[in-house]
Amino acid sequence: MLKEVTVNWESGMKFTATAESGFTVIMDTKAEFGGSDEGFTPKMLLLVSLAGCTAMDVISMLKKMRQEVIGYRLEVKGWEHEEHPKKFDRIVVEHVVEGHNLNQESVDKAIALSHEKYCSVSASLAGSVEIVMTSRLVEISSAVD
Repeated sequence: MLKEVTVNWESGMKFTATAESGFTVIMDTKAEFGGSDEGFTPKMLLLVSLAGCTAMDVISMLKKMRQEVIGYRLEVKGWEHEEHPKKFDRIVVEHVVEGHNLNQESVDKAIALSHEKYCSVSASLAGSVEIVMTSRLVEISSAVD
């Protein structure tokens, strides 16, 4: 299946990317590189894409596993190569899951399935970047009246 995006130059180093759906995202860079720091850098969008892809998989699976998730966030860190091209050598994605009676095994299974089978961004980066998925569970106690 073909996917298409159009990227238009706005000014300086600022570009607007538009997907087939009509959604847009602004890309830019710091002033020291000719930009005005008004949007994500393309490299940061790569981290966002990886996090978004795996997050959607994981939250969907956790719901099917009947996990009582109240909050969920991903903390993503990428280490880039020092020389050009300054590609990511390693990316660590920490899944922070908050809820009631969470099961570590279920959370880890959902993360592994996403990373190893379902997340197309993980699959696209496989073999090029070391990707480490971790999890941290935060038990939120039920308020008793």
